[in-house]
Amino acid sequence: RDETKYERQKHTNNRPEMTTIREFTCDDLFRMNAVNLDPLTENYQAAFYLQYLYKWPEYCTLAEDPNGTPMGYILGKAEGKDEEWHGHVTAVTTNPNHRRLGLGSLLMGLLEEVTQSVHNGYFVDLFVRESNETAVNFYRKRGYTTYRTVLNYYNGDENAFDMRMALPRDVDRKSIIPLPHPVTADQV
Repeated sequence: RDETKYERQKHTNNRPEMTTIREFTCDDLFRMNAVNLDPLTENYQAAFYLQYLYKWPEYCTLAEDPNGTPMGYILGKAEGKDEEWHGHVTAVTTNPNHRRLGLGSLLMGLLEEVTQSVHNGYFVDLFVRESNETAVNFYRKRGYTTYRTVLNYYNGDENAFDMRMALPRDVDRKSIIPLPHPVTADQV
């Protein structure tokens, strides 16, 4: 995938800043500390990231500033079968110093486009902490709805919302009809 440059306005001083959007690489794992220090960002073992980079490189995208400093990233995958074939957002996060620039929306849009155009998925889904109101509202503004609540999903002590956004292939929007009851983490 070729690098793509996007011009963003900094809120602090209106000067344009060039952001490079490119494929996440193995070397980037050594530069993610500032992005992953957010308490709401899930952190994984290096082998987990490497598995995603190997199996689903088209779903692993990094945003960096002109100095090559990571600003945010998204990891995802294609999974399911038949009408459950979909893209899954495993992680999306931005460095706290680069929030409110539209990077989260940009990264989500890229994953949604890959799911639709490359994988012909029915929907995109993600899990988000029930208590993370900022993220829940962000996803709702993007068109995601709560499909189900997953009890004790995070470390066995916090619920998650399984949020979904139907894609054009799901003409009847069946994938986003909410379940009437919560499920447990082992049922996901």
